[in-house]
Amino acid sequence: MNMPVWYHRHRMPRACFRLFAFTLAVLTCAAASVEKIGPDLYAYISDNDSSANSTFLIGDKDVLVVDTGLNEQEGHRLLDEIRKISPLPVRWIVNTHYHPDHRGGNSAFGPDAIVISTRYTRLRVLEALEAQSAKEAHRPSPDYLLNENVERDLTLYVGNHEVRIYQPGPAHTRGDLVVYFPEQRAISTGDLFLTNSCPYMDDGDMENWVAALDRILASPVDHVVPGHFKVATKNDVRLFRDYLADLRDQVAAMHKQGLPLAEMKQRLDLRKYAALRQFPQYEATFADNAAAYYRQLEMRGPAAPANSH
Repeated sequence: MNMPVWYHRHRMPRACFRLFAFTLAVLTCAAASVEKIGPDLYAYISDNDSSANSTFLIGDKDVLVVDTGLNEQEGHRLLDEIRKISPLPVRWIVNTHYHPDHRGGNSAFGPDAIVISTRYTRLRVLEALEAQSAKEAHRPSPDYLLNENVERDLTLYVGNHEVRIYQPGPAHTRGDLVVYFPEQRAISTGDLFLTNSCPYMDDGDMENWVAALDRILASPVDHVVPGHFKVATKNDVRLFRDYLADLRDQVAAMHKQGLPLAEMKQRLDLRKYAALRQFPQYEATFADNAAAYYRQLEMRGPAAPANSH
């Protein structure tokens, strides 16, 4: 596959590259769409195979946006859709994690927006900028650096609409954020959840990932905006959660027995999740997820038990 110029300029880490390539190849939305999922709340489902979904909330004076897409062009496409509904300025941007397809469009919204994410995400973005500046004559644009960090949780009011932003702990990455809209009974998950798809696993934590999904399932939620693919329901999240938990339990039990990874992969029984799409060329399969969790267990010690949630 020919990689885009963006990749060669920014030199993504291997894990981020695999996720980016996975996204580039498999997202299959037929067309960009905007779906109203509650009072003044909208889900933007990207039609660009390399860009993430977004969520936006319209207040009486300003707008909040969750994730902005791959680059400034995609950010402007999102902004165009917002402008069809409201002329109000975007005051807040929430980046759910550090991957470029979720934050690359920040600059489309102007320097006055407050960009919210985790300290970990900010540090990863700064590292990428430092690496790029070492190779170029001038310091690259900071993509509107994240200028407000959420250490645990944050509550905002967009007009009269309450927005609860919280950090679930290491899950998909070590710096995820979730955005919950209690009035609209909706939640924006970033890549903690993908609709009907097997995930690519980054540098997070399997046990806590399952716990983060349990927290979502325990919340009053009718609409789930995933990092990619169509708007989902709790049933979709439950299937995704059960898959991760089942895989966790099987791998942990075999790891405790001292079985090698190759034998683990052969013994996995995940037939009940056959409806989940898998992408072997991008390490987004049952076997790849098992290998990722196996590596987590190996880092903890040869007989580390799984946390049973």
